[in-house]
Amino acid sequence: MELQQLRIGNLRLIEQLELDLSPGWNLFLGANGAGKTSVLEAAFLLSHGRSFRTAVKEALIRRGSDGYSVFGEIRRQDGAVERVGISRTGSRLDARLNGDAVTAAELMRHAAVVCFEPGSHELIAGPSEERRRFLDWGVFHVEHDFLPVWRRYQRVLKQRNALLRSDPGEHALDLWDQELAEAAAPLTAMRAAYFQRFAPLAVALMSDFLGELGPATVYFQPGSNPDHSLAELLAAQRGRDIARGHTGSGPHRADWALSFANAPRKDQLSRGQEKLCAFACVMAQSQLFAQVSGEWPVLCFDDLASEVDREHQARILSAIEAYRPQVLATATHEPSSFEQLGNRITRFHVEQGRVTRLL
Repeated sequence: MELQQLRIGNLRLIEQLELDLSPGWNLFLGANGAGKTSVLEAAFLLSHGRSFRTAVKEALIRRGSDGYSVFGEIRRQDGAVERVGISRTGSRLDARLNGDAVTAAELMRHAAVVCFEPGSHELIAGPSEERRRFLDWGVFHVEHDFLPVWRRYQRVLKQRNALLRSDPGEHALDLWDQELAEAAAPLTAMRAAYFQRFAPLAVALMSDFLGELGPATVYFQPGSNPDHSLAELLAAQRGRDIARGHTGSGPHRADWALSFANAPRKDQLSRGQEKLCAFACVMAQSQLFAQVSGEWPVLCFDDLASEVDREHQARILSAIEAYRPQVLATATHEPSSFEQLGNRITRFHVEQGRVTRLL
């Protein structure tokens, strides 16, 4: 998958930008605050419908504007070209595919962009919500029935939680316990099946980058005790759920974790090691996407050199170049490790939201 062109309007510092991209490495150079990351953010929006930097939607809109827009031209592995676009005005989000209005979910099936950035260590050290979101993006692109299954579970969960807060009678939750268990089963099965394919890829990459930590293990946590049915757990924990006003077990509590022989707890990892683990996970997810779809997603790397030493930078670049995907990367100054990429780099200078291609 190659993002041939990117058009951005009123996104952060960028007022209007039309950018022709190269199939190899596209390196955006400039000072902090110049708008480099906003280019990556625009590509990410086409794939996720949200920013990797903030959950505040209004923060994306350029000051003085009432909304933003991002349009991209994607060339697929078979040579077909698709036009994708997303725009927001106020609370309204519009998605376009080849000029036609589509749902945001449909748009995201046609644009695949993954990102490694300075906050990526949160994938390892942060809350479980980050890891569920990461996992579900991968499942979404493998299991075409994932979204309706996920939505059904969320709907039943919301209804059960509302009932928990309304002082239900002794048997008022019987039906909702069963409904939630039935909705949970296919969701957990999809996640577990995906993770079974993801885990060996991630473990292999972690062994390459963090061999000093010993063998790695990556494991899925479904959000409930697998030795008991969810319906049984919900019935047993009903009193606690009523007291707390929310459901304590189920796929909404799912997580995944990793450990190493020489660092069994994640709090034993340094920030740099967390980032290398996160990179291994991003690459493993990209590899699995390529196995399923036949093409690589677009890779975005925001400030790749941040807290990663030169030796590991070189190993990261070698791992990426083995597959020759399209890459969008940013830096304040070009890292010396990029010398190994040779003529695969197209450079751009970014200043105050304006982007100039360098010769």
